[in-house]
Amino acid sequence: MKISPEETLLIYDGECPFCSEYVKLVRLRESIGPVVLVNARKDEPIVKEVIEAGFDLDEGMVLKYRGKLYHGADCIHMLALLSSPFGLFNRINHLIFKSEQLSRTLYPLLRSGRNLLLRLLRRKKINHSN
Repeated sequence: MKISPEETLLIYDGECPFCSEYVKLVRLRESIGPVVLVNARKDEPIVKEVIEAGFDLDEGMVLKYRGKLYHGADCIHMLALLSSPFGLFNRINHLIFKSEQLSRTLYPLLRSGRNLLLRLLRRKKINHSN
């Protein structure tokens, strides 16, 4: 996959049902234009770039927007600010995660839910899947 530096990318766990559904429901394209969705379990240059930048993809998804990387709570906060206000999911997402403090408080609960679901589904974490 060839990626230009100005493209918006969302790197997420493609084997996590919560993560996969979230990236489908958040309506970024309507508000900021094209977004490249990248499965963090694939061997892609952006995945390596994110890991080399010190981000743990088992600890949160990553948004690359205007050349800057947002990880975990910062990512979900930015997604809430950038996404379209249309649809019930996006309105709720915006109301909850537009607050940076609330995003930082709630994100560990979301991550714990993801980790529990992966264990129940007997799926390996990203950093242990290769």
